[in-house]
Amino acid sequence: MLLQGYLEHLGYKAQIHFELEGCYQARDIEHGKEKSLDYKTINHCLRQLDIDGEIIEEYWRHQWEYVSLFNGQSPLKEALNLSRAIEKIPQLFQQLYSKDGVTKTLIQPVVWCGDQGKLADGSEQIFTHDTRAVHIPNAVQLNVSVINTKGENLLAEHGFGEYLQDCFLQTSLECCLLYLPEEAAFERLALKTRYGLVQELCSPNDISGGHQGSIALYRERGKHNQNMGERPLLYDQYNSVLSVIQNWQETARIEHRLGASSVKYNPYVNVIYALLNVVDAVHEHAVEQKSEMIEKPFSAIALPTSLYGDGQEMGAVELFQQSCWFSQTLNCVQKKYNRLKLMPRLDCPSQLGDKIKQAIVENYHAVLAK
Repeated sequence: MLLQGYLEHLGYKAQIHFELEGCYQARDIEHGKEKSLDYKTINHCLRQLDIDGEIIEEYWRHQWEYVSLFNGQSPLKEALNLSRAIEKIPQLFQQLYSKDGVTKTLIQPVVWCGDQGKLADGSEQIFTHDTRAVHIPNAVQLNVSVINTKGENLLAEHGFGEYLQDCFLQTSLECCLLYLPEEAAFERLALKTRYGLVQELCSPNDISGGHQGSIALYRERGKHNQNMGERPLLYDQYNSVLSVIQNWQETARIEHRLGASSVKYNPYVNVIYALLNVVDAVHEHAVEQKSEMIEKPFSAIALPTSLYGDGQEMGAVELFQQSCWFSQTLNCVQKKYNRLKLMPRLDCPSQLGDKIKQAIVENYHAVLAK
């Protein structure tokens, strides 16, 4: 509420949407044949639970994806959506699909030996007869766009999108603990090289920009260089698309693709992280007004290899503990919000950023002390 209210006072509204990948384990129940799952029932249940999202099939066998619906929900409601989805999806899979052979639902960074197969050279769809095990990486993706009082998407403007992307690029290393919340998340980053799965897996493993990197700016073109915002305009008698209309301005966004699926992933903390980057960007936008924002060169940055350092390399916990951007930026917004005397008044402890940061770090120190 604090960050949402502050942005609204400045004349902006952040739109945040999550995508969460997971898997399920299943036994064969019909003469060695697997029964495909019908997700209509589980999606109806999600609607009944007031969760603005749905389950769809993903690339690998037994892999699914939870995707946000564009229902105009606030960032706070979106965090609640994902938090409830992480809790409820395993329960719903058990209730609805155990008769179809589902034995377990997994929300974790890596599903070891989750599938079999090897892609043919130069192909993204055709598999060879190589039946080696493939370790499936599961991601949480966070999508961000910013709307002004005219209802315009600022990510469509040249300059603002690049600056917001740069904000995420600059803060993603020190805040990687927030979106890589357990040790297996770092094993996920190393899958492609450690197990020779470069061709099979396309998950990012470092902090990079552009429109195909791990922190991507999508405007006219998407991750696979496809046109963004296309909608069919005219069909022929065979239901084939004859022409399309493109409105990429509506779908322009930053997609933060580094998060790891985990029951330990905290949607609320990650929404705070996203909104703090938005605050930095809109502050700069207000200063720059109509002048061009300078696009800064950026070289890919390696992520740490563990939660905890080894004496030579700092781990994610130590990086977050030593950084000050997250806590200081949130403290600063809280002071500005209180000085503005905005309504409704929020019952928040002072130095909120320090307290949230301390709670996050202490949680990991408690685990290490056991």
